[in-house]
Amino acid sequence: MKLNRRAIIGGITAGTLAFGLAACGGGGSDEEGGSGDLASGEINASGASFPDAFYAAAIEAYAEVNPDLMVSYNSTGSGTGKSEFGEGLNDFAGTDSLVGDDDGVEAGSFQYIPTVAAPITISYNLPGVDALQLPQDVLAGIFVGAITTWNDAAIAEANPDATLPDTAITLAVRSDGSGTTTNFSKYLEASAPDVWTLGSGDTIEWPGNAVAGEKNTGVAQVIQDTEGAIGYVDLADALEVGLVTASIENADGAFVAPTLEGATAALDGAQVEADLSYNPLNAAGAEAYPITAPTYILIRTEYEDANVAAGVKEFVNYLLTDGQALAAENDYAALPTSLQEQALEALNSTIAD
Repeated sequence: MKLNRRAIIGGITAGTLAFGLAACGGGGSDEEGGSGDLASGEINASGASFPDAFYAAAIEAYAEVNPDLMVSYNSTGSGTGKSEFGEGLNDFAGTDSLVGDDDGVEAGSFQYIPTVAAPITISYNLPGVDALQLPQDVLAGIFVGAITTWNDAAIAEANPDATLPDTAITLAVRSDGSGTTTNFSKYLEASAPDVWTLGSGDTIEWPGNAVAGEKNTGVAQVIQDTEGAIGYVDLADALEVGLVTASIENADGAFVAPTLEGATAALDGAQVEADLSYNPLNAAGAEAYPITAPTYILIRTEYEDANVAAGVKEFVNYLLTDGQALAAENDYAALPTSLQEQALEALNSTIAD
């Protein structure tokens, strides 16, 4: 089940649309209880735009399984999702970056639940250039502002068969606090430490040739509308818009295109920490796509409302089980079996029946 999110009009988000589908799906009311032993009521979430296509498809599919539990996901960006989680404004949050001291998570302790992973593409708009290879130091040089035209010698050397124009480079970046920005900047920090000088985090002080867009969809739009633009955007949005993507040099020196196979290869070598966070960026392996990013759901270790706790547990369990079958068709890599099992164990131990 793959949704065309841009076909949704009138400012309605995909998550909100799925919420409406669930509300119209029939079944018992809150007072009557759910369908059999299934949860009922309403849960709401906000956060990362990176996994929005997957969550939207999962919410719609889940509404057919249990129409009595209405789920909404507002794609606000990781920074806002974490902040709203800390303020108690959502029941769970989506984030591609880890919680930091400045994220305002004050509403009790939490557990990371990994859900899927995907490539962060380096997409560009350069008519006549349908294939591009970018070495690690060249990519860092572009985004740090040291390489400012497309016919720069460093780009030309890596692409001897391409006819590169003297078009100025426009950087397409995020305007909002973003886990995609964190993962992209962490990749540059790890792969080209001598060139990348801007640090890493949900926000970056970009050079003057940057144009900012809100969420992954906004960055994709900037690239689509701006000849000479290059930016970082999730695979699902890049494919939906039809952006051209570059092959990126990985840790083994191979140039790899952003594919689910490349993301899966990166996941295979990632070390999982005790809190279930993991880092597949710049992973070893000739087939690994180097800018592969994880995404997580934050769940609370304590919920005041038992119905909300039951609903969160049931829906997140769906994401980790039947929902994994929706990953590939929506351009995400499913979790490796071992990580899926660890996530389910953490969910069950964090939210007890």
